[in-house]
Amino acid sequence: MKKILIVEGNLKEENQQFTNAGIQTHTESLKDSIAYFTKNLEIDIANPSSDPKVFEHIKNLDEYDGLIWGGSSLNIYNDTIEIRRQIDFMKASQKKIKKILAICWGMQVAVTAAGGEVKKSQKGTNRGISHQIKINENGLKHPLYKDKNNNFNTPAFNFDEVSKLPDKAVLLSSNKVNDVQGVNFQIDECDIWGIQYHPEISYDKMIKLIHFRTDRLIEKKAFEDQDEINSHVKMIEDENQISNKDLRMMELRNWIAYLNEN
Repeated sequence: MKKILIVEGNLKEENQQFTNAGIQTHTESLKDSIAYFTKNLEIDIANPSSDPKVFEHIKNLDEYDGLIWGGSSLNIYNDTIEIRRQIDFMKASQKKIKKILAICWGMQVAVTAAGGEVKKSQKGTNRGISHQIKINENGLKHPLYKDKNNNFNTPAFNFDEVSKLPDKAVLLSSNKVNDVQGVNFQIDECDIWGIQYHPEISYDKMIKLIHFRTDRLIEKKAFEDQDEINSHVKMIEDENQISNKDLRMMELRNWIAYLNEN
């Protein structure tokens, strides 16, 4: 049985707020989505931001066959001690673990740890959904996108974007909001698949997150007012009606298949 590590990107305080509001944490969403494809994985959990002794609690990174690093509401350029702990843990993971799936915030941490850069998105934000992500020629050849539609919509929530890729990184997909939606790069023997969106999170949860963050989103000017939020949520609900669960989570399925190759 393969053994993987899931890294939680949010602070424990944010996760408690999720729980109080009846919303799954990102780690809980990941575990449920993994279980949809396989129950034949041993899974450990780490939270570097809220665990200053994470290297004592997760002593042997090289015992893991793979790692999945999930989303977060943090902004990497704020450079707090909690964010620096995550970057340090990512650097250590890239030296010890051979297969990493880095999702949204996880991709931003992976890119930063490898010498790339992340900045506030210059062309808008993905508010629960990202539209018309196009897989390029490199992406069409990559196992991340096996059986995926060449042009797709997907759950997503991000205010920031990768502005500079690590050396020798290969861009796999883009859309009008984020030039980097899918990427692949290597650090020594570590193979990192990065995506800016959330195949593991349902549209239903994205809608809950919008309602949960209403005041914050209006304050950030992601929405002008409640009427705009209501209209946007209706659009996501319509997308949810035509979305296919297996197609939505294809990247996760493909990474699990890659994990189990040998």
